[in-house]
Amino acid sequence: SLFDSPAERYRKARQSVQRFAVAQLGEDFSFHCRYVVHSYNFFLFPSTLGVTDVEFTLSASSILFLSRYGFDYRKFLDDGIPYMNEVQEKILSQHLLAGSSKVSSALDRDVLKKAIDEVTCWIAAAEEEESMILQDLSGYQMFEVQLVLRKALQNVWTQPLGDKKVMVKKVSPQHRQLLENSRYDYCQKELILLSARGFTNLFQTLVKAKKPLVGHNMLMDLMHLHDKFYKPLPESYEEFKRNIHSLFPVLIDTKTVTKSIWKKCPFPHVTNLLEVYEVLCSNLNPKDSTCPVIALASDCSRYAEKKSPHEAGYDAFLCGSVLLKSAHLLLCRSTDDAVEADPSFSQYLTVLAEYLNKVNFIRGGVSSINFSGEDAPCRHPPALVVHVRGWPGLNERQIYEEFKALCRFDIRQLSKNQFILLSNKFKHVRLVLRDYKHHPHLRVSVYGHWRHSPRVSCLLQVSGIVALWSLLAFVLGGAPCCSL
Repeated sequence: SLFDSPAERYRKARQSVQRFAVAQLGEDFSFHCRYVVHSYNFFLFPSTLGVTDVEFTLSASSILFLSRYGFDYRKFLDDGIPYMNEVQEKILSQHLLAGSSKVSSALDRDVLKKAIDEVTCWIAAAEEEESMILQDLSGYQMFEVQLVLRKALQNVWTQPLGDKKVMVKKVSPQHRQLLENSRYDYCQKELILLSARGFTNLFQTLVKAKKPLVGHNMLMDLMHLHDKFYKPLPESYEEFKRNIHSLFPVLIDTKTVTKSIWKKCPFPHVTNLLEVYEVLCSNLNPKDSTCPVIALASDCSRYAEKKSPHEAGYDAFLCGSVLLKSAHLLLCRSTDDAVEADPSFSQYLTVLAEYLNKVNFIRGGVSSINFSGEDAPCRHPPALVVHVRGWPGLNERQIYEEFKALCRFDIRQLSKNQFILLSNKFKHVRLVLRDYKHHPHLRVSVYGHWRHSPRVSCLLQVSGIVALWSLLAFVLGGAPCCSL
């Protein structure tokens, strides 16, 4: 809603981010003046190791949307890389330190029971140093089965073999103690945590690198990064901004950059990332020798042959390309002289300076969120107020239906018979003021705070009553008395 302040929008989005999981994340790395692109797709699935069993929502429309673009749900479920934030990691660490046998509430209990039964039957007749193999253990079952067996049986040792297999060996208690103190024990707390963190390890590497983080319309992306890999989203919008700026000191939102370019260049105004990429590719001069050359690495060649919109790695490639092409366009426009061959990335960052840390804000009280300072309000058309006469019981939905054929407004009820209309287009405001000038039931005018604000009206009414009583008190109690 255009009525949303950044803090209000954050509170709304926070509820959504906390309900949903991240299914796929893409990255794009480019090098030198001839940019060689290495795109990566990471299928992610919340960590299931530990007492915390993450619950998340599946939206039917989102499932259909991703299916339409070929999202691999089996890879997401079977091979998704785990991740956790600092709070979840602390809970798991405490649980491992306590040595609880209930390692995970999400473990398939039938698999665990089958493994225990197999080992119990085998070990009764087995000799020391004999071993057996447990098979078909997927993901964290390999850790969980080992932890449970070691706690239950003091004369066994376990070791993962890979390919969903775990070796179980019968050993003496003395040998077991030596193995437990070995640095080659794959069930050490630190190694289990390292595995459970999964993609969070890479996230932490990106944070330490302090490189520019680039996205397109990236507010929700930043919220998910914070919530899933760093800490649960704070209630405070300002705290969220401070945290993100500390993690990623340089943010570049290509949506913010291209919105500015559309105002300066006679390009078709598009918003979809793929369309933005295609417009920039077709409108930049292919004969310009200074234009950055963007080549896909050999292991990403399918992106050159086929579009894969909404696949994370492909979108990352598009986003990086849009950044370079936009920066080059701005560099060319910033100088009257010819741009030198092979401009450096630092030159591109210089012309992008005014856009740094400003993340696009869709339909709201500001045009962008400034992660390194105060949010600057954007210039919206004036608000309109609709006064209803002779049309009782009218609500926001009916007002919306009344105006939607003409143009789109965001609507909020001001009082019983008054509604505020907000638009982001000046022509819509002019259109409504013209067409509803003589409407029999709806009187439309430009909103004035002192005329239409309920708080101001209430204050004026109270002030009027106080002033009236003061006048009456003066007249009745302040007249001179006559005495003989």
